[in-house]
Amino acid sequence: MLSFALISLYLSISCFLVYGEIPTTLDGPFEPVTIPFDERFRGQAVDLPPTDPRIMRWVKDFEPEQISISLSTTHDSVWVSWITGDFQIGDNIKPLNPESVASVVRYGQLRYPLTHEATGYSLVYNQLYPFEGLQNYTSGIIHHVRLTGLKPKTRYFYRCGDPSIPAMSGILSFKTMPVSSPWSYPKRIAVVGDLGLTYNTTSTIDHLRSNEPSLILLAGDVTYANLYLTNGTGSDCYSCAFPDTPIHETYQPRWDYWGRFMDPLISEVPIMVVEGNHEKEEQAKDRTFVAYSSRFAFPAEESGSSSTLYYSFNAGGVHFLMIGAYTNFQTSGDQYKWLERDLANVDRSVTPWLVALWHPPWYSTYKAHYKEAECMRLEMELLLYSYGVDLVFNGHVHAYERSNRVFNYTLDPCGPVHIVVGDGGNREKMAVSHADDPGNCPEPLDTMDPDMGGSCARNFSTGPAAGKFCWDEQPNYSAFRESSFGHGILEVVNETHALWTWHRNQDLYHSPGDQIYIVREPNKCPTQPNVNSPLKLHASA
Repeated sequence: MLSFALISLYLSISCFLVYGEIPTTLDGPFEPVTIPFDERFRGQAVDLPPTDPRIMRWVKDFEPEQISISLSTTHDSVWVSWITGDFQIGDNIKPLNPESVASVVRYGQLRYPLTHEATGYSLVYNQLYPFEGLQNYTSGIIHHVRLTGLKPKTRYFYRCGDPSIPAMSGILSFKTMPVSSPWSYPKRIAVVGDLGLTYNTTSTIDHLRSNEPSLILLAGDVTYANLYLTNGTGSDCYSCAFPDTPIHETYQPRWDYWGRFMDPLISEVPIMVVEGNHEKEEQAKDRTFVAYSSRFAFPAEESGSSSTLYYSFNAGGVHFLMIGAYTNFQTSGDQYKWLERDLANVDRSVTPWLVALWHPPWYSTYKAHYKEAECMRLEMELLLYSYGVDLVFNGHVHAYERSNRVFNYTLDPCGPVHIVVGDGGNREKMAVSHADDPGNCPEPLDTMDPDMGGSCARNFSTGPAAGKFCWDEQPNYSAFRESSFGHGILEVVNETHALWTWHRNQDLYHSPGDQIYIVREPNKCPTQPNVNSPLKLHASA
């Protein structure tokens, strides 16, 4: 039999012959690169108005709208979600009765007839403000139906709705994921963050659709509804927009607009979402994340999680960890214990690739949100490193950045590659300045985020920036950064090679802005911990 080293060499040569001179992580670590910001491409960071035909309600009565597909934990199951009935907003609103409309999906491998039927559950959620002048909201009826017993890599046709009214959707279709094995992977996985619903968003989605993804990952900050007052008036400043109200207002119809805009895409391509800070949406009785948790279906229960804010799933030979940054992430908390169990149960001979996704990055060199997630990093980084996580995707910072392999702020050939894709096109515009630019280093207390445990950021204790809070130049763990709107495509080739491509909105549809092969070295790097848990870093490097 060929040795592992010879097989890896053969695969590397094969990839080179097929794709040309695309660099691999084996060529790194790379010298840091910064692409200068081009003012011409700042774009229209303006939200679509309610009169835009792409976000208006065109269905009648209780016909389904805002249809979406999401995955369960394995290839043989998916969730179908949709909404019937219109939302209500005002002072005196009466929620719809979820039991008044059935949740039915008819599906099959042929368009006619649809031979199978599944039923699910429905709900209505409220966003309530017990304060004079703030308008309350109640949603339409949200339906979630889980289909089971599906075949891998198979196209299924379906209709959803209530056949007794009758109020059914048109015939749509989706394709299931391949079976989990080291030889089968989704063809293209789209990764995007901080989307919102602006004219930049529409460009991002147009580019993303042109790449024909088989799965979409959304790294938080979905609609930015919380940048609107309850009367629909927008605000450009989250921190200063609500000085006269004890709760930050959020205009929930923006969720409905987003669902309608995305429907043509995510009714046929599965989307998996993790929460961002803009999904918190406080309301009466200290309730948070209600819209996020209600509108999407999550494989939380199937993956052993007790929360919609963190879960896991398989897509072919990739195991995805969707980690919650805005819930308890401490080593003593439920999420950390769930994550330990989940990682311990991953069979790398079946799912060789381990990919993590959460909203605020640990490794970003932009001034915006610099070291904001340091408390989370100190709690969780060693655990992820010890189990050999290959890739980490984040949003939050509205720019693109790819790291060299890094662990604890130190170049490490076994550390994950961290990629920030918070450049989906939201109305807060893009991040431009870097913490290492002269005069841009923030004060440590300015990095504090109360939703993430306050501030844990300290000066670096070792390395070229020892004794300083920021580097004086682009850090060596930052390989490539650019302030442009866009999205990424991950194509896993085999158990050791995956092609990552970042696409900028201003480029032609198939022109990469950044491209590299992520190469795993399982013979050199750990895939399970060699120390006793709980694992925890105790200081910044």
